[in-house]
Amino acid sequence: MPASSALPLSDGGFQEKGSMDPLSLARSILSQEAAAIEQLAERLDESFVEAIELILDCGGSVIVTGMGKAGLVGQKIAATLASTGTPSHFMHPAEAIHGDLGRVRSDDVILVLSFSGETEEITRLLPHLDRLGCRIIAMTALAESSLGRVADCTLKLGTLREADPLRLAPSTSTTAMLAMGDALALAAATERQFEPQDFAQFHPGGSLGRKLAKVEEVMRHTDDCRVALLSLTVREVLVDVGQPGRRSGAIMLVDRTGVLRGIFTDSDFARLFEDRREDALDQPIAHVMTPNPKSVLRGAMLESAIEILAERKISELPVVDKAGRPLGLIDITDVVDLPVKSESGEPHKSSEPRASLVRNESPDDDGPITLSFCG
Repeated sequence: MPASSALPLSDGGFQEKGSMDPLSLARSILSQEAAAIEQLAERLDESFVEAIELILDCGGSVIVTGMGKAGLVGQKIAATLASTGTPSHFMHPAEAIHGDLGRVRSDDVILVLSFSGETEEITRLLPHLDRLGCRIIAMTALAESSLGRVADCTLKLGTLREADPLRLAPSTSTTAMLAMGDALALAAATERQFEPQDFAQFHPGGSLGRKLAKVEEVMRHTDDCRVALLSLTVREVLVDVGQPGRRSGAIMLVDRTGVLRGIFTDSDFARLFEDRREDALDQPIAHVMTPNPKSVLRGAMLESAIEILAERKISELPVVDKAGRPLGLIDITDVVDLPVKSESGEPHKSSEPRASLVRNESPDDDGPITLSFCG
């Protein structure tokens, strides 16, 4: 049956058009592309190791180039390389011969994507890359292609059949290129011993960047939090620290040396009234605070702080220095866009408020401590 009047099957055969529903066709296409990646993994040889060595030894950048759909895949590969520790950018092959070759240096490695290895814009570019003295990694179907013959290292994709009904639109081939590019970038990152903190450095934006940040990058600093001496009464603390604005639902309580000794939350305050303990308002807040609250050290990863919030089912987490003095506060309302989950899998809910905090005199000073609050 001619391919023009048939649809592809996962086993490589064809089925008459109209006899396969869209869902079945989609499953067939996905199965074909998945099978191609599995075959690619089986065919992988020492040329992949050579490509990794070229990337690791590169003194400049890995410049990725490709035309059409291969070029679009190349842009993604360049982005993945760059975000995982390998300096990289994309160069359009047509633009390259009209001035963009000025971006290329002899210590760069050029990763060239062309399934056929005969793409006109690519073959025109190759002599100029050779003249510049760049090392070339080819990603192509066959090592015997024009591209494969001039490359220092060839990553062979092998003979692949496109998954579209006409066997024409780049699909299986571009999927294989994308997967091979991911393998290159991630293997190179592993060889570089690329760590989560390195990843965070290149991903400072969005929820991912915040998740990989350190607590001091997200915490509310002491000038924006509430802190009081534990020797003050509940009433004195609530009157003295009350200021307009968004506040946290917690007050951090310190001794005269500025060391964190306890925490008093909105829930603690509500319980005093629920238990009809109005008399406690004129007692030292130390009597009703939560002593020795859980805290994290400056420099801890925000992800670990989020885990503590989730595991302890708390809404505020003080950040302290090595001496135990509060530097700020992580409020759950500031990290609600991050994956904070309870043991049941439900998102944590927290009070709306925001915080205000302390400014102590020298810890060696026995005189009165000046507190600065905002909220």
